[in-house]
Amino acid sequence: MSELIDPEELEGLLKKLPEWDLENNTIVRMMEFDDFMEGIDFVNAVAEIAEEAGHHPDIDIRWCTITVRLTTHDAGGLTEADLDVAKKIDTLVD
Repeated sequence: MSELIDPEELEGLLKKLPEWDLENNTIVRMMEFDDFMEGIDFVNAVAEIAEEAGHHPDIDIRWCTITVRLTTHDAGGLTEADLDVAKKIDTLVD
């Protein structure tokens, strides 16, 4: 099982992920796309990142808005795996 990130350390680490919001034991990022298919292409790219990392986010698709949530369910909170996947997702849109 992955080790949870200490809350004090997490605060500093999240400064490097300014587009992500902390909600309870999850980090969340919402992105708007110009059209539905652009959002779906993004979701497919996220799926490739997730498969490669062996760490899968929760993804909500609402027409042109995609919301990604990351947490390590079996650890009960945030781990390095969540932050690593978030950084890779950021490279797709930033």
